[in-house]
Amino acid sequence: MASSTTPRPVLKQPVRLACVQLASGADKAANLAHAAIKVREAAAKGAKIIVLPECFNSPYGCDYFPSYAEELLPSPPTPEQSPSFHALSAMARDNAVYLVGGSIPELVTTPTTTSGEESKKTYYNTSLTFSPTGALLGTHRKIHLFDISIPGKITFRESDVLSPGNSLTLLNLPEYGLLAVAICYDVRFPELATIAARRGAFALVYPGAFNLVTGPLHWRLLAQARAVDNQLYVALCSPARDLKANYHAWGHSLVVDPMAGVQVEAGEGEEIVLADLEGGRIEEARSGIPLREQRRFDVYPDVSEGGGKVGGT
Repeated sequence: MASSTTPRPVLKQPVRLACVQLASGADKAANLAHAAIKVREAAAKGAKIIVLPECFNSPYGCDYFPSYAEELLPSPPTPEQSPSFHALSAMARDNAVYLVGGSIPELVTTPTTTSGEESKKTYYNTSLTFSPTGALLGTHRKIHLFDISIPGKITFRESDVLSPGNSLTLLNLPEYGLLAVAICYDVRFPELATIAARRGAFALVYPGAFNLVTGPLHWRLLAQARAVDNQLYVALCSPARDLKANYHAWGHSLVVDPMAGVQVEAGEGEEIVLADLEGGRIEEARSGIPLREQRRFDVYPDVSEGGGKVGGT
C-alpha cells in the first residue's frame, strides 16, 4: 500500500509563472536580444519563474541543429562557445528571476584518437535553467527524441541528428520547492512526470514546439493529463506560429492547474501568459481526490522507486 505519512508542502509560497511565446528567426543574436526584451516584460508583470520556448534561439528543425549548436561543456562555457548561455544568465540576473531558458542545440565534441586530430560530434536538444543571481541551476537534455510518421501529414526524425539525454531534471528553487523541467516530446511519457511528482515537484515545465497536426490533437490534452495524473501544475511554452518558417509551431502556450483546469492559454502569435501558482491548490486537489493514499503498490510498482537517473538537483 502507499505510505500514510503526511507529505510536506510541495510549493512553499505562491509564485507567478510566465510562459513567453516567442517568434524566432535566422539571426541568433537578434533572437537572444528579443528574448531579453520579453523576459524583462514578463518580470515587470511580476513573474518570478519565466519559461522560454523550445529552440528559442534558432529556427526549429533537424537541418538547423548543427549550424546553431553551442558548446556548453566544460561549464561555464566562454561567450564564444555559447552566447546563449551568457545571454540567458544575464536575463535571469538582470531581472532577478528563475529562468527556464527554453532549449538550444548543444554540441559535444569528443576526440576519437589519442592525438585528438579526429573528433566525434554529438548534438543534444538542451534546456538551461538559471537562478536569480544568474547561476546555472540545471541542464536538461531532451530524453525522448521526436521521431514520428503520420502518413500524409508529417514525418520528423530528431534522431537523425540528435542524441537523447538520460536523466530526469529536478531543480531546487529554495524559496518555492522542486521544479521539474523536460522538453516537448518528453510530455508524452507519463513515467517521467510521475517520478518528478512523487519526488516532490510542484510543477512540470515543458518548453515545446508541437506542430499543426499534433498541436490541435494533443497539446492541451497532454498538459491536462499530466496535471490530473499527478495533481500539480503543468506549463507548456511554445514558439509563436510563423507560417513563413519551415516548421509551423502550434503556439497556445498554457498553464494547467492541479485539477487539470486550463488556467491561462495563449493564442498563435507572440504573447506572454501569466499564472499564479499556489501550494494550497495542490494540497486541495490531493486531499479531495486522495490518489497518494490510495495507490496499490502491492499490485503495481512505484516507478519513482526505480533506478532512474535524476539530474539538476
